[in-house]
Amino acid sequence: MGRLFGTDGVRGVANEGLTAELALGLSVAAAHVLGEAGAFDGHRPVAVVGRDPRASGEFLEAAVIAGLASAGVDVLRVGVLPTPAVAYLTGALGADFGVMLSASHNAMPDNGIKFLARGGHKLDDRIEDEIEAHYRKHTVGDEDWNRPTGAAVGRVREYTEGFDKYVAHLIGVLPNRLDGIKVVIDGAHGAAAYVAPEAFARAGAEVVHTLGAEPTGLNINDGVGSTHLDRLRVAMKEHRADLGIALDGDADRCLAADAEGDEVDGDQIIAILAVAMKEAGTLRRNTAVATVMSNLGFKLAMEREGIELVETAVGDRYVLEAMKEQGFALGGEQSGHVILLDHATTGDGTLTGLMLGARLAATKQPLADLATVMTRLPQVLINVKGVDKSRVRTSTELAAAVAAAEAELGSTGRVLLRPSGTEPLVRVMVEAADPAQAETVAQRLAEAVRTHLG
Repeated sequence: MGRLFGTDGVRGVANEGLTAELALGLSVAAAHVLGEAGAFDGHRPVAVVGRDPRASGEFLEAAVIAGLASAGVDVLRVGVLPTPAVAYLTGALGADFGVMLSASHNAMPDNGIKFLARGGHKLDDRIEDEIEAHYRKHTVGDEDWNRPTGAAVGRVREYTEGFDKYVAHLIGVLPNRLDGIKVVIDGAHGAAAYVAPEAFARAGAEVVHTLGAEPTGLNINDGVGSTHLDRLRVAMKEHRADLGIALDGDADRCLAADAEGDEVDGDQIIAILAVAMKEAGTLRRNTAVATVMSNLGFKLAMEREGIELVETAVGDRYVLEAMKEQGFALGGEQSGHVILLDHATTGDGTLTGLMLGARLAATKQPLADLATVMTRLPQVLINVKGVDKSRVRTSTELAAAVAAAEAELGSTGRVLLRPSGTEPLVRVMVEAADPAQAETVAQRLAEAVRTHLG
């Protein structure tokens, strides 16, 4: 049996791989492991539990709450709120840990369970491993749980103030108001479908249109959100808006569109915010953090602006690790997962959109002009299946092919070959100033991967 915990909690098809029994058992195990690790310091533990609007979240939430209460944990049920809101409330309310039920940008049938440590931070891998081991020992093995009784069982309370408390936090950290900015918001029929429009309105923006703002539990990410930008692009022109924001299901990422409906991706958003934070003196150590998959244009822009760049492996967890270890304030991914560590412990799509809006309001410049801080080089990505991905870094023939490609591209291009962390394939990425050259070099390298790793 493989590891239950992936890079972002436990995910699977709800009621198939991710069952109520699993949710209940993992919650009990989490309570026991954190208690044994001293996380509760002898006091009665409290957990914040939230979810996105997926239909399956209703029964999974019930299972998680039942598991926690049966283990003696008091539960603050905050209902449908974004992942970053649950993380924020876990810290702001002094809770011992948090639980978020969401599968982020995945389709509706999926769901997931993410445990958050005190302060709203991601649990260490070691703790996740202990929770999984504890779960298996008590569900697959024959050991029984230590079960509290009487007044020692956990109590459950609805915490309806979470919505307003989170929105107030978002407004409170903005450098300036958004008065005069017209915004279109795509909430992906997800966890921020109501939060994001409310936050932008309270910040002074005029929300001229919303998409993905009617969650039914069945339509999350369905043709809307950060993975489907077509409707947002059209709406920007129709409503003559200044800023378009597209969130994903749990609202931990954000992509944008300018007045002409052109996409502004995560690299461009980070570049815009990096320059703004440098000017304000809030870009700690004058450094931004991004993954190796960020566009070469982003790296060249940071060099031109005199901003240091730290590159990490692909995955927001690695960006966050680097930021926490080295004390940086800004980092993220091309996909729109932007982390503003002074104000959030995880990526926060609504906060990212608000900060972008604040920059528009402060500079009086259109988003298209702000986005010219970097020139996005043409990028070609090919997934090569049916090869031995474990040999990517040891094949001398492949190394020679990559070296030849890099020599051909020179300083205005880039090559990246990496094995997928989740699928049996190798990703070939090539960037070049000339789109035709990027395509030609990428196809040549993909064929080299098939030949030498097949």
